[in-house]
Amino acid sequence: MTTGQPTGARRRLGVLGTFVWDIIYGRDPRDGPVEEWGGITYALSALDAALPDEWEIVPVMKVGADLASQARDYLRTLRRMAPDAALVEVPYPNNRVELRYQSAERRSERLTGGIPPWTWVGLTPLLHDLDALYVNFISGMEMDLQTMQLLRQHYHGPIYCDLHSLLLAIEPSGLRIPQPLSAVAEWCRCADFIQVNEDEMALMAPDPVALAATALEAGVRCLSVTLGSRGVVYFAPPDFEAMADVRMHGRGSALGGRPGPVRTALIPAVPAAAGPAQNGDPTGCGDVWGATYFSRLLAGDKLADAMRGAVIAAARNVGHRGATGLAHHLRGELSPR
Repeated sequence: MTTGQPTGARRRLGVLGTFVWDIIYGRDPRDGPVEEWGGITYALSALDAALPDEWEIVPVMKVGADLASQARDYLRTLRRMAPDAALVEVPYPNNRVELRYQSAERRSERLTGGIPPWTWVGLTPLLHDLDALYVNFISGMEMDLQTMQLLRQHYHGPIYCDLHSLLLAIEPSGLRIPQPLSAVAEWCRCADFIQVNEDEMALMAPDPVALAATALEAGVRCLSVTLGSRGVVYFAPPDFEAMADVRMHGRGSALGGRPGPVRTALIPAVPAAAGPAQNGDPTGCGDVWGATYFSRLLAGDKLADAMRGAVIAAARNVGHRGATGLAHHLRGELSPR
C-alpha cells in the first residue's frame, strides 16, 4: 500500500483530521463571539500554501450531514486539493467547539457533535496510492490505538502525527479537560514524526528529555514540542537530517540505527504581525506550524530549515482571522474574505 507511482505522477498527501465549526469568545475583548471554520482547516490551509507543486492533498475525513455542503465549499477554495478529493458524509451532527480565550495562549474548549471514529475496515480503501500521511487528532476520537497500529503496520509511507486532543478528555458538559495519555510508547511507534505542545508533553512524561527518549526508542525520527511564543524544541536521532533519511519499508522499533547522542535544539519564534485591528489571532498556530514543517520536509528541506519556515508561517497566521482565506494569506497574497 502506497508509493510506487510512475515518474511524473502527482504525489499524494493524505490528511486525516476533523472539520470543526468554531464559536470563539474573547479573542478580541472588544468584539462579540465569532463563528467560523476551525479544526483541520488551519492545517489544510498551511498545506495548501506550503506544499511543493508536485504534491496534492487527499482528505481522509468524515463530516456531519449538517455541515457537509459547507465543508465541500471550503475544500474548493484550496488550490492543491486532489481532483478526486471527497469527504465521507455521515448522518451525525458535525463537531462544533466553543472556544473561550483567557489569554493569547490559554483557552477553554467545549465540544458538541458526534463524528464517529474510523475503523480499520473503513479507513483501508482511503489509503490507496498515498505517498505520505498527515494525522492531526483534532477531536482526539479520529481513531483508537488499535486502528492506528494497524495503519502503521500496513501503510509504508512517512506518517506525521499531531497528538493534540488525545491529551484531552470530555466532561459530560462537553468541556475538554487535560488527561494523561496511556500507552505513550505504543502511540509513538505509530508515526515517524510526533508533535505535541508543552502542556501535552507534561501529560506524557516528566520532562521533554524523558519523552524524547521514549519516542526515539519507539522509532520516531523527530519529536517536536511547540512552546508558543518561545518557539519549538526538537529531538532527533543523529542519523536523521531530512525526509530522505526516513526508511520507507521494514519499520521496527529501531529506525535508522546509527548510535550517537540525541540531537536537540530550540528554534525561536519570530515576531508575529499584529493582525486585524492590531490584535492578533493565535487560533490554529500549532496546526499551521506542523503542517508547514511537514510540507517543507516533503519538499526536501533539512530539519532545521523546515522548522524555521514553519515558525514564520505560524507568525504570519497570527495576522489573519480564521481559516477562510488563510492559505492566500500564508502565501503572501490578498485574502479573498
